[in-house]
Amino acid sequence: MSDKKFEMMFWEGYPPSRGGYPGFNPRTEKARGMIIERDVGVSMSDGIKIYVDIFRPEKEGKYPVLISWGPYGKKTRSPIYPLIADVRHDISGYTNFEAADPVYWCSQGYIIINPDPRGSWNSEGDLTFFSDQEARDCADLIEWAGTRTWSNGKVGLYGVSYLAWSQWRVAALNPPHLAAINPWEGVSDFYRELCFHGGIPETTFLPRLRGLWSHTTTRVEDFVGMALRHPLFDEYWAGKNADLSKITVPAFVVASWSDHGLHTRGTLEGFKQIASKDKWLMVHGRKKWSTFHEQENLEKQRQFFDRFLKGIDSEIKNWPRVMVEIRRRYGVGSFRNENEWPLSRTQYMKLFLNGAEGSMSDSAPGKEAQVRYNVSDTYDGKVENGRFEFTYDKRTELTGYMKLKLWVEAAGSEDMDLFVGIRKIDSSGKTVPFAFCWVHDDGPVALGWLRVSHRELDEMKSTPYQPFHKHEKEMKLKPGEIVPVEIEIWPSSTLFERGEKLQVIVQGSDFNMYPGQGATYGHMASVNRGAHIIHTGGAYDSHLLVPLIPPA
Repeated sequence: MSDKKFEMMFWEGYPPSRGGYPGFNPRTEKARGMIIERDVGVSMSDGIKIYVDIFRPEKEGKYPVLISWGPYGKKTRSPIYPLIADVRHDISGYTNFEAADPVYWCSQGYIIINPDPRGSWNSEGDLTFFSDQEARDCADLIEWAGTRTWSNGKVGLYGVSYLAWSQWRVAALNPPHLAAINPWEGVSDFYRELCFHGGIPETTFLPRLRGLWSHTTTRVEDFVGMALRHPLFDEYWAGKNADLSKITVPAFVVASWSDHGLHTRGTLEGFKQIASKDKWLMVHGRKKWSTFHEQENLEKQRQFFDRFLKGIDSEIKNWPRVMVEIRRRYGVGSFRNENEWPLSRTQYMKLFLNGAEGSMSDSAPGKEAQVRYNVSDTYDGKVENGRFEFTYDKRTELTGYMKLKLWVEAAGSEDMDLFVGIRKIDSSGKTVPFAFCWVHDDGPVALGWLRVSHRELDEMKSTPYQPFHKHEKEMKLKPGEIVPVEIEIWPSSTLFERGEKLQVIVQGSDFNMYPGQGATYGHMASVNRGAHIIHTGGAYDSHLLVPLIPPA
């Protein structure tokens, strides 16, 4: 990693009025059993003032506090939810995007605080993202909330996506009044999981976030510009990531199989790496917003916070440490209780690629073969790929981490962007759909990515089933050079019946693009030119490593 210091880039951002901000107006009102204090100023340790909205039960008393920290604006409910059919529409109009419903939580004896972080909307200072400053500010707010006359001294962090990302950072600081966290699907490595999948720059979702996050009266960190300036993992990216091993607070961590390209990997890494003695994991295969607001899961959230913020002997004492959903297809799956993650009884199996037949087998083909497909630096809808299939002769469950090892060669380029998709094919030959990318229901089983010049592994952090790439330098290809690469496939859980197929597709562009719909990511700055060649058989042990779970 480079020792060079970096200079932060800023831009002016968008005025709050452009985001529909109702205007700065400190006031107190009453509604639906709540006392609502708007635009309350809270001074940070350096004197900068941020503004928060506070929702308290109307009945006097001392209550625990839940904070949802994120840049979307505390101005009440996001217009996104009414557009999504599977999100409950009985959540109150006071509910911020990906945050708590104050009407529900106040009725349960909690106080909700929705802040506008430093520099966002009308709060003072410069707006930065996943920074040390942001973490310290959130810690300051926790300590402020924990010492108010209406507080019982216990504060929890709560929310989805950015509102979960911020929890990793501040929990690693261990502020004294922080009593529990509930990170619901949140990235924990911003280089590998958000901005550079396998070292390939993400160019579609990030610009959209810029529009959502950058309302301010001051200036905003230009994270899109910084990503262009920092294509390799360096101090800039390292400074975004929490030291998860320092987190000791009780945690109810929720991940999903359906957020490949965003939250899946990071949430599971968060659970694995935090040092909390009291920690639980739930992994579902549905869409995050509807699952977050489901009544059954709201009850789980309440039980968790009741235990650690109120000291109530709740049902959490009967919870398994891990709950995972075993998927069959979109919307169909069943949960199973487990003791750990990854599952200790996993049996890893190599399925060797056969380029001559487009198949996979548990035995390596003795004869060498090649699969060649053309690639393009334009997205014209015409995608060529390498495709390999394995048919199951009995019911088989794959739950956990996959790894694809390939021997590859670039024809006409010195680099390669590899996009890997795992699919389930039913006995009639049709692709089985799964929840995908926040709002879609026709996605793959799992995805993986790698820019071949980023193939260098960190041997200390890699495992036999999960490669960890350094991304600290480029290793360009020479003409005719054939190199081995190990591609991390993000975790998944899928049940295959007899006669169904596991399909691996390798190509030079994204899977499941949704032109004009916006709710996806993309990688439009490709290095691909000419053709990709995959070598299999003989001296080339190209294979897919899969996580078999033996039947109970």
